[in-house]
Amino acid sequence: MQRKSYAYVPGVAVLLTALLAGCTGSPDSGDGADDSKPGEVSASASAAKPGRYRTLPEPCAQPERATLDGMLPGIAEVPDQRQREKAYEGTASATYDTDRRVGCSWKDDSAEGGVHRLTLDFERVVSYDARVSDDARAEGVYVAKAGRAGLEVTPTESPEGSASSDTASPDSPGSSKSASASASESPSKEKKEKGGADASSGAPSADEAELGPRLLGDLGDEAFLNDVLAGPEAAQRRTVTVVFRTSNALVTVEYEAQSALSGEVPDSKEMQDTARELAQKLVGKFGE
Repeated sequence: MQRKSYAYVPGVAVLLTALLAGCTGSPDSGDGADDSKPGEVSASASAAKPGRYRTLPEPCAQPERATLDGMLPGIAEVPDQRQREKAYEGTASATYDTDRRVGCSWKDDSAEGGVHRLTLDFERVVSYDARVSDDARAEGVYVAKAGRAGLEVTPTESPEGSASSDTASPDSPGSSKSASASASESPSKEKKEKGGADASSGAPSADEAELGPRLLGDLGDEAFLNDVLAGPEAAQRRTVTVVFRTSNALVTVEYEAQSALSGEVPDSKEMQDTARELAQKLVGKFGE
């Protein structure tokens, strides 16, 4: 039998070799796909910790009725029961995301007691920068609010999101609470040591200095109070604002009063004490 002979084709061998090499590949070739996503924090990098709060309390349900009676005395005098109950319920603020910001307001209008308004605003701050914590971002918002009230606050959260307040004691020089205490105590202490203000100089008395805009050391992580008197002399309107931060949540209590009697100015100390008392109760609500 005659054996068939096949011609050797060099080009085919080369092609087969190249195909086999392409299928097997080399582990060190560096052609493997990269599974990392743009903007994703690498495993070696430490992401900033999230804030404590993921939701917000319902603001209209927070003040007790006794608190509203004290701050808005005209509500209890509303003759119609339906209108009175509606006034106690308050009016929710318009918002697009109730997990990020909510608010509520109340108002009374009495011929004898004047006009009173109460507004609550809750804001949950979220940082979209993996290097900055929610707390640090919230503190930046708080510092800006305090600055608009004419108060200087030294941030306790580092830009990278690590909280220096986690390691520093409340009374340390770098602590915001320490600054709060010194800012609220030193002016009045200095006035008292000098024996009060000179009447001829027109300088504020010790009591007036104590009631002015100041940092507070007893609300949340940090807090401040602002007191503004505005409007014509015959019908001046006083607005007391208390703002405090707890972790990544900011709470604002705004209490406004305008006397019904011409020339009568709403009492500053009484309004401040009432607003601070409500703010203190709200701190407990956020702590739950």
